[in-house]
Amino acid sequence: MSIGAGTAWRGAVAAAVLLGGALTGCSQTSDDDGNHASRTPATATGTGTADARTGAGAQAAGGVARRGGSVGAAGSACPLPVSFDVAADWKAKAVAANAGGDSAEAEALADAFLRVGPVTAACEIDAKPAGNIGFLRVYSGTPGSGDARSVLRAFLADEGDVSKERYSPFTAGGLDGVEVEYLYTSKALDERRKESALAVVTPKGPVVLHLGGLDTEEHDQMLPAYELAKRTLRPA
Repeated sequence: MSIGAGTAWRGAVAAAVLLGGALTGCSQTSDDDGNHASRTPATATGTGTADARTGAGAQAAGGVARRGGSVGAAGSACPLPVSFDVAADWKAKAVAANAGGDSAEAEALADAFLRVGPVTAACEIDAKPAGNIGFLRVYSGTPGSGDARSVLRAFLADEGDVSKERYSPFTAGGLDGVEVEYLYTSKALDERRKESALAVVTPKGPVVLHLGGLDTEEHDQMLPAYELAKRTLRPA
């Protein structure tokens, strides 16, 4: 793994957010049966008001977003070792690790941008169609990468400048996991913002879900979608 891969990924992400597009280029959502429902260009207008942002923050009950579909199962937008529900209007798109080709140079570039600690980006779920600027990203790794806490600590170690980490255990769908809330300092945007992540370990390897937004306000508005994913997490 390249040292600082998480920082390199973040630099590219920051540029993509500011330019109004996701790294995957387009977004895809799944209907309730896990089938591909639509495919639209990923764009961010950034003009939505707090009242208009009803998708990412719309809550069914208890701080959990309304369900719009699911990912993880075979045939969904992102086949993964786990499956979970996606908030209404959020759009999921699989991250192709070999999009640049199979050469050693392409593999090294993909590793630098997509790998964070022991896991590699596998899916990004875009909040922009729901009215917020941010993503719920899913990373997966190979079996034997460690327990959930060690995977999460390694993920944060590769993220870059993080502080005030608060770890806590959770259980969902028969999976024992660990989540963390922390502050990330972005040198590219010259600001500090709140972010959240969780990790579970499955027989197919570890999985990390990471919620990041343009700023702390965006993060907090998107937390109901993160909570929905966490509470419905289960082996795929």
